[in-house]
Amino acid sequence: MHPRPKKLVGVIGTQTDIGKTYVSSRWLLLLRQQGLKVAARKPVQSFDNDANTDAMQLATATGEYAIDVCPQHRNYPLALAPPMAADVLQRPRIHLADLLSEMNWPAHIDVGLVETVGGPLSPLAHDGDCMDFLARVQPDLLLLIADAGLGTLNAVRLALNCVAQTPLHLTKITVFLNRYDEANTLHRLNKQWLQENHGVNAISSVANIKLN
Repeated sequence: MHPRPKKLVGVIGTQTDIGKTYVSSRWLLLLRQQGLKVAARKPVQSFDNDANTDAMQLATATGEYAIDVCPQHRNYPLALAPPMAADVLQRPRIHLADLLSEMNWPAHIDVGLVETVGGPLSPLAHDGDCMDFLARVQPDLLLLIADAGLGTLNAVRLALNCVAQTPLHLTKITVFLNRYDEANTLHRLNKQWLQENHGVNAISSVANIKLN
């Protein structure tokens, strides 16, 4: 049985290109600078001729190799949902069970981070989406990355509703408002509204991401 990190964090976004990798990398680097042993896993990734993939950015933050973060055969150079990219590229179908079995962790890791793709219901494999995958991973903390601007109230609530319909509803959830600007009135009001009207743990600094 593969060792499990002392704390396991699952990362989802309200949508694609919302900053999951950017926030995850900054946080992991901070933890590493604090003396913690960290590791990241991107079970599968698709991209559009991007030399600096998500796995590469996460590997830079953790001190690992990109191939440790995402297995070479799980890289799909096509900007589509991974199972769609696999079909177009005429590669084998992707199964959740295989992604899970391939996700190996080094021993004695303090914080392990698993980053998904797209939004909560984006297909990660042919037989499941990000929520299906994370429900099997059973993270100790779920980190939801959202934009700080217009539309985020609806996006965050929809994402949380998705989580509420899975076994993850008992998992601690932190909402990170990316691209947050304290001087922006809309950003401040969005954060306040989520906290006061929906009891959401909404934060805007990686230093405030707490594991407990």
